Amino acid sequence: MTNLQFEKHSKPMSFFTDSLLMIGRSSRHILRNSDQLLGAFFQPIMFLVLFASVFGGAIEQALPEGVSYINFLMAGIIVQTTAFGSTTTAIAITNDLQKGIVDRFRSLPMSNLAVLNGHVISDIFRNSISTTVMIVAGLVIGFRPQADFVGWLGIIGILLLFTLTFSWLSAIVGVLAKSVEAVQWLTFVLIFPLTFASSAFTPTEGMGTFLKAFAENQPITQVVEAIRALILGNPIGDYGWLSVVWCLGMLAVAIPTAAFLFNRKTTE
Repeated sequence: MTNLQFEKHSKPMSFFTDSLLMIGRSSRHILRNSDQLLGAFFQPIMFLVLFASVFGGAIEQALPEGVSYINFLMAGIIVQTTAFGSTTTAIAITNDLQKGIVDRFRSLPMSNLAVLNGHVISDIFRNSISTTVMIVAGLVIGFRPQADFVGWLGIIGILLLFTLTFSWLSAIVGVLAKSVEAVQWLTFVLIFPLTFASSAFTPTEGMGTFLKAFAENQPITQVVEAIRALILGNPIGDYGWLSVVWCLGMLAVAIPTAAFLFNRKTTE
């Protein structure tokens, strides 16, 4: 085997091993950071209990007969928590760029994209913890899912794809932002309107004409409705393929954009 052939074969393997190392590094940071762990445990529970207690009585009247608000709410809370949880990717990337650790990585024979992969995949790990905690808390306060085994596989698959998508979008913010404070307000401005102007917490039927049109045709609503249908044991309809198409479309833009911006910033 020539040196050129060896290099072609070794590059994918090197990228894979570099990514695994970065995933391990980022995951250890999550486990050792008590603030992140507390956030992963208590923030989803707080949102769930507050929304169920404050809005449950008023909104339940507008729901289909036999559907409790807690069962309606769970899909929206899970997606909201996952979306906001993806901001940890942006914060971690901004911290790496500010503290100079990326400059040290550049002196090593490793792929720059592996750094982004490490933060993105570890974010899936963190969001999995939050989602599991939230489902357990929901079961305690009355959540009763109707999903079968195949339905739960569908829920997990959509959530993983959605988390991956928003983590890569968040990676773009992390590269562009000049401080952690900028990351926090930028991600809030981007995610807050999408989650609240959707069907996550209330049915869209009661919204104004323009808000309803926006809410029914944006990615958060597609993902929420797909997961909600699976949780309630209802037909998923068009929401399944629409949520997948939205996520894959955003991923197709986010991954090369984040990689390009990160490479440009680290080689300046």
